[in-house]
Amino acid sequence: MLHLVNRSPYVSTSLDSCVKFAKKGSPILLIEDAVYGAMAGTALEKKMESIMKDFTVYALKEDLLARGVTNVIAGIKEVDYTGFVELIEEHKPTTWT
Repeated sequence: MLHLVNRSPYVSTSLDSCVKFAKKGSPILLIEDAVYGAMAGTALEKKMESIMKDFTVYALKEDLLARGVTNVIAGIKEVDYTGFVELIEEHKPTTWT
C-alpha cells in the first residue's frame, strides 16, 4: 500500500498516524505541504531518518519546488508526476489527512 501524506508534519499528526498504522516496508509519499518534512537541517530531520529505517520515503518534486524546499534529507527519494503515477500503479494508495 502506498501511503500519501499531504499535511505538514509541523501542524498535523498525519505523518505520525501513517507511521503508526502502516506496514513496515510500505512506501510513503510526501505531497503538498507534507514535503516540508523532507527538508534537511530542521527539527524533523532525525525523526524522518528514523522513519526511513522502516519505510521508503518519497517526496513529490513539483511540491518541493513550489514550496522552495531545495535541501532534501539524504535518503528521501524525489519523484516527479510520472513517478507518482508509477507508484500508484504499483501500490494501492491510501491518504492520510
